Amino acid sequence: MTQGRPGNAVPTSAEAAATLREGLGRRHFLRAVSAIGVLGAAGGATAACGGAGYAGGPSTPLTPSGGDVLQPGTGRIVGDHYLAGRPDQVLWGYVPTVHATPVLRMRSGQTVTIDALSHEGLMEDQGRDPVAYFGAKGVPRDSVLKDAVDVAADYQRTPRDFDNDGPHIVIGPIFVEGAQPGDVLKVEPLEAAPRVPYGVISSRHGKGALAAGPGGLPLAGITAAEVLPPLSTDGRAGRDPLRYGNVSTFTPIDGDRAVLAAGAGAVRFPLRPFLGMMGVAFARGTDLTSPEANSIPPTLGGGNIDIRLLGVGSAFYLPVFAEGALFYVGDPHLSMGDGEVALTAMEGSLRSTLRLTVCKPGTGDAPTVAYRYPFGETADSWIPIGLSDPDGAAGGQGTDLDVAMRRAVVNALDFLEQDRGMDRATAYAYLSAASDFVVSQVVDRTVGVHGQIYKDHFS
Repeated sequence: MTQGRPGNAVPTSAEAAATLREGLGRRHFLRAVSAIGVLGAAGGATAACGGAGYAGGPSTPLTPSGGDVLQPGTGRIVGDHYLAGRPDQVLWGYVPTVHATPVLRMRSGQTVTIDALSHEGLMEDQGRDPVAYFGAKGVPRDSVLKDAVDVAADYQRTPRDFDNDGPHIVIGPIFVEGAQPGDVLKVEPLEAAPRVPYGVISSRHGKGALAAGPGGLPLAGITAAEVLPPLSTDGRAGRDPLRYGNVSTFTPIDGDRAVLAAGAGAVRFPLRPFLGMMGVAFARGTDLTSPEANSIPPTLGGGNIDIRLLGVGSAFYLPVFAEGALFYVGDPHLSMGDGEVALTAMEGSLRSTLRLTVCKPGTGDAPTVAYRYPFGETADSWIPIGLSDPDGAAGGQGTDLDVAMRRAVVNALDFLEQDRGMDRATAYAYLSAASDFVVSQVVDRTVGVHGQIYKDHFS
């Protein structure tokens, strides 16, 4: 399950360039990944979050591994450690709790390469047979990921309940040495390379922005005729997922763009790969299928946060609730629009390399807000986050976007006051005049809003 890399070094520019040269296999796949990521001269990993206090932000991203289909353990693996998903070591539909047993231990500041696995093509409404599902789309057997085949066929850690479990294949948890409750785990995505040259976008009945609510009635603001997928195709009453009428759209990659047929033509949009799910253990239940550990709603521990800005070159700060942090990933995306309105992004498996660093209170190495709430950052902006009901399924599930918006604004004000030294009234005025707040997603039960506070306003 794990594989070490000599020493504690991050790949140099020359090593990263060699990664691309090694990958000159299938031309169509090389084109798919060649434009993703930035070739940077990355230095060695360190044990401290920032060193000179919270000002450094995200580190220089690495170049993605290029080349052929990235089966588990094949191709160039650049992290200090390597992690892939075996059926007996992943969770399908649930995230690790604070009582979970780690599958990997690493030091603060080290890197890990993870072969994150998409659930699309494996789901029960798609036949739970990725070879057959993708084969029907013209994908040859050797271009279907072996870990996808193994998980679909052999996963037995928890009973699968398609109607109630989350869809995500969750890898982890990773124990980061030195992390204690009250700390922050800084997560820096350094690489995100598509493992296959295709993805899937799904819309499922009862979910998405245009869903039917309880009793099959349309949600407020839309008519029955505007529900998608159409009400007339909703076969959930039969309890056979293959007859639910859900819609999954196979989406191939051509070069650095995805392609969707659109009537007589096609729509082509850029790839923007990132992990939709990055989190630390938060739920306290001891059962693997504790409702509070369902993989769908994001929580104060992160998880299914679905913020597309958190790709290569960003930093994601997570408050720690368990010894070792117990970090996990899942839900890899090839591209996603803000809101994720149909239910899923363009889902597709990724090979991701991340640096995990423990930040201690009082060091100034992480935003003050991050010691109690997830917080993001890119080279250009700080990203305060608001969630509608961030305690998992405890006490019910709130889905009010207004609540998420208010929390994002409060977290933004706290950041500007505590970390930038602004008085609160001036900060409130500034946010209204010059920052942006957008909907992260409306489909994860707990909905999200995130802001962008632009760094060049403070230079």
